[in-house]
Amino acid sequence: MLMKTQDIGYVLQKLQSERNKIEKLTTMLHSLDNNPSSRHVYFAEDREEAKEIKSQSGRKDALPDFDDIPDHIKRKTAASYRELEGRKKRVQELEKLYMDMSLHKELQKKGRKRKLREEEIVCPTSKAVYKWRSERKR
Repeated sequence: MLMKTQDIGYVLQKLQSERNKIEKLTTMLHSLDNNPSSRHVYFAEDREEAKEIKSQSGRKDALPDFDDIPDHIKRKTAASYRELEGRKKRVQELEKLYMDMSLHKELQKKGRKRKLREEEIVCPTSKAVYKWRSERKR
């Protein structure tokens, strides 16, 4: 029982570290790919003044074209996206493993439990579903 809890703790630790790595990677990739989100807001009295301000700001703040990015940078971003997808798959597998291990740990504990039949299950799944009898906690 002690080894099972240690294994579950290890899986949970790896799951949390993978989630943190995914979060850092997504923030880095979002800052690389998106256009700059800082925009200036101009206030105008009427439509003519608004058109004038818009034409002046359009000439000054021409955004650079992102098609002329060097190939080695494109390869690095593609590799980062592949790494991100791999980490997401690993998180899904770790979550599945964690849920399975915690179910086995709960099944080893004391208490009355039974496996539900297929006609009793509200949302049928491929895995077994268990129900614990209510026990009075003192």
